[in-house]
Amino acid sequence: MSRYTGPSWKLSRRLGVSLSGTGKEIARRNYVPGQHGPNNRSKLSEYGLQLAEKQKLRFSYGLTERQFRNLFVQASKVKEGTLGFNFMVLLEQRLDNVVYRLGLATTRPQARQFVNHGHILVNGKRVDIPSYRVQPGDVISVREKSQKVPAILEAVEATLGRPAFVSFDADKLTGTLERLPERDEINPEINEALVVEFYNKQL
Repeated sequence: MSRYTGPSWKLSRRLGVSLSGTGKEIARRNYVPGQHGPNNRSKLSEYGLQLAEKQKLRFSYGLTERQFRNLFVQASKVKEGTLGFNFMVLLEQRLDNVVYRLGLATTRPQARQFVNHGHILVNGKRVDIPSYRVQPGDVISVREKSQKVPAILEAVEATLGRPAFVSFDADKLTGTLERLPERDEINPEINEALVVEFYNKQL
């Protein structure tokens, strides 16, 4: 399945979660799109609830179904902690997500583009693979030739806060993944148990 490229606002309203992280998509119309959206009172089946939760998480990080499923399988091989939490931590460790968390991009798609275009360094070396797994202590920076890219500077200036598990020096455009996130620091609106139940039936 290819990556979703349709209207993100409509998808956010359908899933009931802000995929951009700004909340703007569902602030004015917090119901599904369509003529009968405001009056839609249909109830989802157990499978429907699991699928919806999986889609919320997958589209939030912008992964294809294959990428998402493969990462779930990798999480299932981690011996410590719960499967759902381990899965979410692996999603957070993706380089494109860490770039987004540092405030070097306003959205995850933009962060993925910056990585693909070679603007980002990890420990001083250029990495252009968005799925690269960042480890605690890794230093993320902007390549010297890219430090005046307007979109990056605008993103840094617009960032009002960053999660506690990262640190950032706005003057040097350099940040560090200080530690792995705790559960209450990532996607509180997601019920990862439903995602686990979904894939337990699929794999």
